[in-house]
Amino acid sequence: MSQIPPLLGDGHGRYRVHIVGNSGAGKSTLGVELASILGVPYIPLDPLFWNPNWTPSTPEEFQVKVLKRLMEDERGWVVDGNYGSRLGDLVTERRTDIVWLDPPFVLYFARLVVRTLQRLFGLKDNCAPGCSETLAHVFLSKEESILYWAITHHSVVRRRESENLQRWGVHVGGNMRRIGGWGTELKLWKQAVVDMVKGM
Repeated sequence: MSQIPPLLGDGHGRYRVHIVGNSGAGKSTLGVELASILGVPYIPLDPLFWNPNWTPSTPEEFQVKVLKRLMEDERGWVVDGNYGSRLGDLVTERRTDIVWLDPPFVLYFARLVVRTLQRLFGLKDNCAPGCSETLAHVFLSKEESILYWAITHHSVVRRRESENLQRWGVHVGGNMRRIGGWGTELKLWKQAVVDMVKGM
């Protein structure tokens, strides 16, 4: 039985990778690294969805912006974010690979707290241009706090993606893989992608 490669691609050397997972799981960090390894654009969905002052795009506006980015480079792309209810099949019908980041909650929540505090004190860029966070946003608002969102959606995302993995996992002939653990699994997988690209 042949070994499953770290990414499947379209069979012609093009990779369109969709990274999913809860807020803070490391999607953006992996997205930047993976896009660099593959030599394709990195497309984070948050800045495309949020307009200044946390004004959400309409589904129509969002879809137009995302489609434009998806079509910019025929070599492929790496998309970071979920947004399935607002994008429909726009990303899902084009992706060649799905990577579900599922590290332990205590690991990624700690990192999320640090990054959120860095944004609050201007040490890190905002999630989207013109969308600054305040102490009230972060610690007092259930609707706007990314920390509250991460806590309440951990089990929601895990349940949803576990079901998706059963349907689309590479172990059943699909294109989805789960990467969990404390970092070793992710490190080994990234090295496998680097080795794959070198061998192309």
